[in-house]
Amino acid sequence: MPASPPTTAPGRAAPERLLLRLEWRVLRRLEGRLAGAYRTAHRGAGTDLAGLRDYLESDDARHIDWNVTARLNEPQLRVFTEDRELTVWLVLDRSASMTVGVPGRGKDDVTAELAVVLARVFTRGGNQVGAVLYENGAVRTLPPGTGRRHVLHLAVLLSRSGGESGAAAAGGGTRISRRRGDGHRRGAASRRPGTTNLAAMLDAVGRLARRRALIIVVSDFIGDGDWGRSLLRLTPRHEVVALRVTDAADDELPDVGLVVVEDAETGEQLVIDSGDPLLRARLRSAVEDRDTRLAAGMRRAGVPIHRIGTEADLATALIEVVASTQRRRP
Repeated sequence: MPASPPTTAPGRAAPERLLLRLEWRVLRRLEGRLAGAYRTAHRGAGTDLAGLRDYLESDDARHIDWNVTARLNEPQLRVFTEDRELTVWLVLDRSASMTVGVPGRGKDDVTAELAVVLARVFTRGGNQVGAVLYENGAVRTLPPGTGRRHVLHLAVLLSRSGGESGAAAAGGGTRISRRRGDGHRRGAASRRPGTTNLAAMLDAVGRLARRRALIIVVSDFIGDGDWGRSLLRLTPRHEVVALRVTDAADDELPDVGLVVVEDAETGEQLVIDSGDPLLRARLRSAVEDRDTRLAAGMRRAGVPIHRIGTEADLATALIEVVASTQRRRP
């Protein structure tokens, strides 16, 4: 008979219940699968000399060994043993579009679980984890730290930022909402006006990450702004990974006749005929165009992007992310 997760005391705080549940259901399954599966942002960023190799155009000229280069008459690069410990920054999108989905399993819920699991995995290895929470222009920061208490602090921040919106979504019933140009979605609760500024999210972590770091961006990547330039400013110095949290309502409009649609972030409302074939075709085209632009921007920056649906099993999804990352590396 399978074991059951430990029960929690009635007065235990919700963030600690979340961490206990994830430790039991997800982290136990990840044991041994993620350990040692990550590396520093740049090979040779440590302090112990591992050897020499021929210099390539893409290499940092500061690491050229000029004495050996003079003897061999060919540029030689010093290669160092990479450090195992690293700083991880979690960039977490907490904008209104992230409230989409079934109450209790919306994109914001999945984002919170991903953040807590990743923070616990990395801090277990002695690495420091910091977080940037972006909520429609308001940025909250958790400085890098380690240990279980630090992960609980992150869980508390996530519960505070998502509490009001979660209650609104649960108590307000199902609604149809729309993001301009990006399609329609269900179950989103409106917050402050203003669309997600992806560039601002990336710029915020760029100012905070003063040393080489692993930056994990968790978002639905539905927003405005020229975020491509901000991403390109991060990648030369840091290793960046994108986790795109999605819900079926992001891409599909239910055929329910005349409905009032609402932009999840600006509050703009419009009456539409959800069964109109022309409207549905334009929606599909807008979704395809959005996905194409997103993939192209990530490809230009050399950033891997992984799609994680709200219906996905978290442990399985993370194992696949790690396996995909390992396949990309020599």
